[in-house]
Amino acid sequence: MEVKRERTVAYCLTIILFVVGTVCYAAFPYNAPEQPVRIMFKSKAKSVMLDHKGHASADGYEIACDECHHMWDEDEGAKPEACGQCHEVDGEDTIKRSEAFHMQCIGCHEDSGDAPVECSGCHAF
Repeated sequence: MEVKRERTVAYCLTIILFVVGTVCYAAFPYNAPEQPVRIMFKSKAKSVMLDHKGHASADGYEIACDECHHMWDEDEGAKPEACGQCHEVDGEDTIKRSEAFHMQCIGCHEDSGDAPVECSGCHAF
């Protein structure tokens, strides 16, 4: 008799905790950040993980948005376009995406003196 009662209490407690967890999950949904935290750029020479938050935030390098998003006007209120919108992987009309990244990133990394400039420093994934 005692085992049956303990089992019933355990089942009821499990159901109550499940309901509470489901209600809390639904009541407080995850809000995506305004800016991406990290961006993964696929590449033939291993992919590159960009710590967007670290580059853009005041706690990080505090690089202005238009330093990388050079065709974007913050005053227009629109979000910046992805690099691939203009710089295609096999671009012919504009600079290829890989060349644009190399010119932008490596130049800045060399200027700062404390960022990776070797291929394997960025192409790690």
